[in-house]
Amino acid sequence: MFKKKPNIKPLSPLRSSDRRKIADQIIADLGITIPSEEDGAKPKNGNDVAAVNIGAIRNTLLPENSLSARFTTTAGKELKQVSGTVYVGTHPGEEQRVLWIKLEERLIPTVYTLWRNPMTVPLLHTPDVVLQKLRGGADLMTPGLARGPPFPPKATQGSVVAIASLERPSVPMVVGVCEIDVASLQEVRGAKGHAVRGEHWFGDEIWAWSAGGGAGSQAPTELQGWEVNASVSGLTARMDSVAMDESDDESGHGGVSIHQDVIEEPKTLERNHFVEGEEGKPYEEVEENQKEFSTKEIDDTFWKAFLYGVYHFRSTNKSDQHHGLKFPVNQSAVISNLVLPFLPITTSAQAGSLNIKKTSWKNARKFIKALEKARLLKSKDRDGGECVVLDIDFEDPTITGFVPYKLPKKDTTGAECGGGGGGKAVTAGISPSDDSIGQKLKKVELYRPKEQLAPIFADANASQHAFYLPTELRPIITSYIESEKLISDTNKKLVHLDPILANAVFDGSTALDSEVLAKGSVPRDALVDRILKSCAPFWVILRNDASRDQVKANPGHAPKIYITLETRSGNKTVTKLSGVETFYIPPQPLAEELQKSCASSTSVNQLAGSSPKKPVMEVMVQGPQKEAVIKALERRGVNRQWVEVMDKTKGKKK
Repeated sequence: MFKKKPNIKPLSPLRSSDRRKIADQIIADLGITIPSEEDGAKPKNGNDVAAVNIGAIRNTLLPENSLSARFTTTAGKELKQVSGTVYVGTHPGEEQRVLWIKLEERLIPTVYTLWRNPMTVPLLHTPDVVLQKLRGGADLMTPGLARGPPFPPKATQGSVVAIASLERPSVPMVVGVCEIDVASLQEVRGAKGHAVRGEHWFGDEIWAWSAGGGAGSQAPTELQGWEVNASVSGLTARMDSVAMDESDDESGHGGVSIHQDVIEEPKTLERNHFVEGEEGKPYEEVEENQKEFSTKEIDDTFWKAFLYGVYHFRSTNKSDQHHGLKFPVNQSAVISNLVLPFLPITTSAQAGSLNIKKTSWKNARKFIKALEKARLLKSKDRDGGECVVLDIDFEDPTITGFVPYKLPKKDTTGAECGGGGGGKAVTAGISPSDDSIGQKLKKVELYRPKEQLAPIFADANASQHAFYLPTELRPIITSYIESEKLISDTNKKLVHLDPILANAVFDGSTALDSEVLAKGSVPRDALVDRILKSCAPFWVILRNDASRDQVKANPGHAPKIYITLETRSGNKTVTKLSGVETFYIPPQPLAEELQKSCASSTSVNQLAGSSPKKPVMEVMVQGPQKEAVIKALERRGVNRQWVEVMDKTKGKKK
């Protein structure tokens, strides 16, 4: 889970009462045994034996002066956002480290806690070759379990377990959660499926975290107190600090000899050593580990991507003075059109690493200023801190002499995550899987006559039940008034009212009806407008080459897309977007594009008050991102006039 560096908020001290509650929760959840007086704890006051023992266990699990902080990270192939709490503490003589992780009310110890507290959780084993894969983010499959059955009785489904290698069986290196009831397994050969889901391991970003920014601590070669073939028995052994001698081992009370097991296990294990046949695998297959990009490498990648983007526009739009770009270009459009499509992203892991926030510039504005300093473009700051690009030097030698590099194809994982695709990615947008990008939309308002207007349409041989454009209604009305000879002799623009027009159109629903009826005539344009209002309104959204006959007309007036800017948590602005489904725009890919182009977090949830049977989804973007949202909608064929913006941060409608 912590293959990528989590975003940890500032640490805050834990109150003593909270620390005791958390420690007591750990003791209860993990079933840790509290040593009695017979276990060796003998304070002066015999009545305080239990208090002394539980106090000592609390301190070794969660030391005094511990700190806590909320964190967010992404996990899984889908890069799902995960949040939780880390508890940081310092053991005597050691650096400040993350000791516990809280995920969905479950407290998970880190390797630092397990190295100091033997037998806190059940200990499972696997060959070292498998452990190396687990330390890359893979899950432990059932065939990868070693030294059993039997397995520790507390290694049940949903329980927290530690995993060690056969080469160093007393040193936990991975912490995970049992996906199955490991304790009840009678045979692992030929078995399939996940056994343990890895949550944290030696070498991940939680292990590497320290207050001073130093590297993580190295794993010990051997630990006393871990009974490598026994169940969890509490912290009694560690409290007593009694080393096991050879007689204990031979009697069966202290586990088996570590050195003996290392000799018995082969150094290299082929696939068939785990299972019979070729189908079982000891670990989940995941993407190959990629070296973590340094800040300089990320900077260079973004810089080259911008050069590639400008080079592409210059090469594909030679006849245009500005090579297909319309200046000024806002900062989000620079990132979304000139940088992101040209990042050489091939895996989801790279997509998480190649982020503007992980560059030395940290945001789009500073990146643009760095480009301006290199004389590649000209920029200007606008009100609100937004930076826009006024011009780009397309003839700069670094652009004219740029040598394009290979980008992932449109259907690769990296292209889906926002990189690659070259020119297609620019014209089609950031997410090639979103077929709404580049679509052509046309909003059509239609009218259907009501029953009282039937004689007018019948006289013109037009169907009363058909849908008409305003331009199609005018000839029908003209045909009627000409056939009935209702045009005034003195003024061709006036139409005399007959009983049908008087009763069906001017029915007294407006204040001017009485005046028109008294005069007995009405201007032709006013008559057409009034007949339009007497018809039932309908609408259709035509996509690409679709015709009116292919799309079902919807009653009422055409809807709009709503953008709302709100203030949350006092001073944080969020941008909400709803109503995009009507315009053939899927909300999730749009949210993913906005996440990258705005360098902000996004979410998609059901709009409050929408029908569960036909839900309307709402996209939320952190920050005031109105212009970026409108640009993304325009790339999907939406006209600005179809968008209604409500700025609640200023209390007025724009």
